[in-house]
Amino acid sequence: MEIYLLRHGIAEDRAGGDDADRALTAEGRQKLRRVLARAAKAGVTPSLVLASPLKRAVETAEVAVELLRYRKKIVQTDSLLPEAAPDAFWEEVRSRRHETALLAAGHEPMMSATVAWLLGAPAIKVEMKKGALVRIDLEHFGPRPQGALRWMLTPRLAGSE
Repeated sequence: MEIYLLRHGIAEDRAGGDDADRALTAEGRQKLRRVLARAAKAGVTPSLVLASPLKRAVETAEVAVELLRYRKKIVQTDSLLPEAAPDAFWEEVRSRRHETALLAAGHEPMMSATVAWLLGAPAIKVEMKKGALVRIDLEHFGPRPQGALRWMLTPRLAGSE
């Protein structure tokens, strides 16, 4: 299975509002579109898209759906909330092992911790910038993941197209 972990794009400041309602900014959408356009050119085609239920992650998943030509419904899951544990996301992945390519839109610190967890090295430090996309390949679905990092794409690396 190919797993694509996508950190949400730049979102509005909290400014006293509810964190769950923070939307993507125009700049956040633009940078996200660059990353996802590159991913589309590289042949990224998810068979399932998951998202945290927070607005900025759902909006991030919606941009991915558009650019990657995904035709099904986005599935919202609490396993992608900022405070979620990587092993909860792993159980979500294991329950969907029949998928060929899963894209998950979420938040820090969960996304970086999940990259490390999926690589079987939870102690490594991973820095996922807003709008970054990571590909990890998995062949086995035992109690502990042992994925292979294929690549990470950040908005800066995606360029100005």
